[in-house]
Amino acid sequence: MTPDQDLRAAAVHYLRQWEVRDYATMRSLCTETATVWHNDGSGDQPIDENMELLRRLAADVDTLRYDVVRQFQDGDEVLQQQVLHLAMTDGSRSEVHAAMYFRFDGGLIDRIEEYFNVVPVNQPLPSSGSTGQR
Repeated sequence: MTPDQDLRAAAVHYLRQWEVRDYATMRSLCTETATVWHNDGSGDQPIDENMELLRRLAADVDTLRYDVVRQFQDGDEVLQQQVLHLAMTDGSRSEVHAAMYFRFDGGLIDRIEEYFNVVPVNQPLPSSGSTGQR
C-alpha cells in the first residue's frame, strides 16, 4: 500500500469504526487537538465533544453503513463523497449525503469537515404537481 492509499484507507477506517460503535479506536485515529466542523452553523468542535455527539446520535440508530462514492487526496488531505445509510430503532430510514474532508498530521486525523444533507428514504417525495393541475 502506498502512503496515499494509507491515508485514504485511514479515512474509511475511521468511518467503519462508527459503524461498529468503536469510539476508542475512532479516537485513537485522531490527534489530541483534532477538531470537527459541520455545515450546521455550530462552528468547530473538539474531537472529544464530537465523539460524545456521535454516541448520543447512535443511541437511536439500529444500523448504520457508509458507502464511499469516491476519494481524492492531495498530500495530507483526503476529500471524499459518501452516503451514510441509517436504519433507526423506530423503523425509519434515512441517508446522509455528504462530502467529508480529512486533514492528517503524522498519519493521524487532525481536522474533519463535513458538508451534509439528510434525506428520509421511506417517506414520499413532494409532488411537483398532478396531471389534474395542468
